[in-house]
This record gives sequence, structure tokens and C-alpha cells, in this order.
Amino acid sequence: MNDLNDLGAWLRDALPGMLTDTRVPAASIAILAGGQVFTTAAGILNRSTGVEADEDSVFQIGSITKTWTATLIMQLVDDGLLDLDAPVQQIIPEFKLGDASAAKSITTRHLLSHVSGFEGDLFNDTGAGDDAVEKYLATITDVPQLFSPGERFSYNNAGFVVLGRIIELLRGVPFDTALRERLASPLGLTHVATTASEAIMFRAALGHISGEVGGDPVPAPVWSLVRSNAPAGAMLAMTARDFVGYARMHLNGGIAPDGTRVLSESAVRAMQQPQVDVPDLGLLGGSWGLGWGIFDWDGGPVIGHDGGTIGQSAFLRIVPAAGVAVAILTNGGDVIALYERIMTKALAALAGVSVPPLPVPPEEPVAVDLERILGTYSSSVTDTTVRVDEAGRIWLDRTMKGAFAELGPAPEPVEVVGWRGDTLLTRERQSGMHLAFAFLGRDGGDRAAYMHNGRADRRAGSR
Repeated sequence: MNDLNDLGAWLRDALPGMLTDTRVPAASIAILAGGQVFTTAAGILNRSTGVEADEDSVFQIGSITKTWTATLIMQLVDDGLLDLDAPVQQIIPEFKLGDASAAKSITTRHLLSHVSGFEGDLFNDTGAGDDAVEKYLATITDVPQLFSPGERFSYNNAGFVVLGRIIELLRGVPFDTALRERLASPLGLTHVATTASEAIMFRAALGHISGEVGGDPVPAPVWSLVRSNAPAGAMLAMTARDFVGYARMHLNGGIAPDGTRVLSESAVRAMQQPQVDVPDLGLLGGSWGLGWGIFDWDGGPVIGHDGGTIGQSAFLRIVPAAGVAVAILTNGGDVIALYERIMTKALAALAGVSVPPLPVPPEEPVAVDLERILGTYSSSVTDTTVRVDEAGRIWLDRTMKGAFAELGPAPEPVEVVGWRGDTLLTRERQSGMHLAFAFLGRDGGDRAAYMHNGRADRRAGSR
């Protein structure tokens, strides 16, 4: 406990200054080690109201909700209600995509490990009712297939909405009800909100987004994404304390604090086993399990997930062998810098894990096969054109599409430089880090078929 006490004392003293340095309005931190939990919070939840953060404040956890959805799925496996390797259409006959053959072969395991192959950043608004997830499936019937199921990793929000619908059908209740009845309540979590109407009962953080260039983040115009995407991470909010209460169950082999078995030990282990390799992009880890990202760090392995909604960002890292979990909840600003400072120190002190630095461009950029990467890569969210200027510099010109085009001004061109093989980094930091773009596959010739930055965008015109 001395290590946790010492780390906690440092964090409580240092956090306000770190928020100032990183322009993060507020943060809430919880650390589990040696069976004990440390929590602290600082900053302003909403700069429009001036309400201060405390340890009972709820922040959105964003896509880390996917690990909750995956846990609910594995409970169905435990109960003998679901076979991970059976086609999804056996449970949801109305599950259809643009490629009928692919839709027939996609399994729950494919969805859990982001290898289903269809385009997934689809935030279709189907209303705020309990039927929002059910209605969502009818909006993706023409979604294009990027690659064959099981071929490669491509992060897929829509796939987790489909998983949410599986949970609804097999449990007979809306997704939010299943989450509360099957996870939040058995784990004794008291500050969990699945919707805005629940969040308002607590001290709730509002996200903050970029304002004027060089200025502080400003309050976001809305609190959350749409309810149809709840199983993918659109709305779930909680305190950092409850966040690590959930992590504790995964560290304890699926057992709640009162001794209730929430998940089988075999399911806990299965979720942490690699299912697919992930391109080397910096923050995603080296492989993906059944819901968890897996980081093969010195002193690890480490499992975890990150989450981002409208102006809110969350980070969770768990070291199973050490019994350590660290949760960071934030509501805007340079969250990556805050994550690096806290997570690096906490995992080193408590688990002997070395968090590798995020990638930076080399002093001498590596040579790039321009003929292979130049061109336009498209998805329903963006069109990205990779071009080279007269000076030989490489640029990404991005055009946002659909609802994302309405969230702010058009992105400025971004310069990228060679980093490793066919992977390039932004020369300047974007969203707090040098973003990586890997160019993968072949389009039938020598050109890359995909530009991959977590999601695989397909070269325009290729199939």
C-alpha cells in the first residue's frame, strides 16, 4: 500500500497543475492496487456553469463501453445462450449488409474482435427510445464490405451495436436495462448513467472541444452521441471509482465484491486472448482480444481500451498479473499529454510496467513508395487524398462527410512523413499525438488497397 499511498499523494498534489498545463478542464482518476482504491478529481466540469469536479462526478467512458458490451456477450456464452462462432443471422435474421454473402458468414467473434470487415463508423440517429438499437439495424443494410470477414482488423462501432441487439434479443430487455441488471447492479456500482436523463441526477461532466486557435477548449454544443450507438459507447457515464469497480471484476476472475459470480473465469481469460494483430499505430496496442485491446509492454501484458465522445476522453489500463487498474476520465484539452504523464508513472510504480512513448517522426524520415500510397481513400465519414507537393512533401487532404461535416470547419491539410515501412506519421501533433497511417494490402496491382489509422479506408474505385 505504501506505493499506492505515495502515488496518490503525488497525484492529488500534481493534478491541478497538470490540468492547467494540458488545458484539460477537469479529470477524475481512480487506481486499484493491492485490493485498495485511490481516487481524486480536480478542475471544472462545465466552463459554462463553473461547477467543480469531485470524486462523485460522472464522465462519459466512450468506447470503453465496448468492453461492457463484450462482457454482456460473454455472460450469454456462460449461460449457454450463444455460440461465438455461429453466424449472427441465426440470432438476428434481419442482420443485412451491402454484401449479402459476407453478412451470412459474420459471427459474434468477428464482431467482438473488429474483423467483420464492413464499414463501421455509422452514427445513425434512430431516436431516444428503448427501440433505438433495434431500429439501427435497418439503417445499415446497404453498408459496404471493405474486406472478407476475418481478414484483418478495422475498428467497427456499428459491429458493437449489432452485439447490443444480440443482447437485447437473448435477454428480452433493452440494452441499457441489461447493462444495469447484469453488470452495474451486481457489481454494486452506484454512480452509473446510461442516458442524459440519468446523468443529470449526478454531478455530470460536459465535453469541451477546440475553440479559437491557441485558445482554451470551449463547452461542446451537445452532451452525447446518439442512443442507437449506446452499445458502442455513445452515452455511458460513471465515476472513476465505479470504473475501476468494473475493472476489479475482470481482475478477480469474474467475481463481484460480495462474492457473486458475474462472469466465468474461463470467459475472463478468453476475453484477454489475442484474436487478431493490430497495425502498429501507437495507441491501439499490438493485438485485439474479445473486446479488449492487448498491449505487449515490458512488464505486461496489459489489457485496456480508450474512449472518446464529444469532448470527453477516457483511458483504462489493467495489468492482470499485478492486480492493478488505472482509470482516467477527462472532458477536453490535451488529454493525450495527461494520459502519458499519469499512466506512465502509475504503471511503473505499481506494476513494474514500462509504458512506451508514443511515436514521433524520425529526424530523417524513411523513404516512402509514393506510387504505392498516393490516391484517394474513402469511407462514409471521410474522403482522404494522399498527394505530394512540388517540394516532395506528402500531404493528407481530408473532407468530412455526413454528420461529421457539421461538427466544425473543414480540416486543414496535414503533412505526413515516413516512419516505418508503409506507415507514415503526421509531422505535427494532431489531437495530442503524431497520428499514424498505415498503407496495407494491394488493389490488384502494386498500390495500397487501404489506408489504416485504426479503421481501414479503402482506395476509391477498388473492390
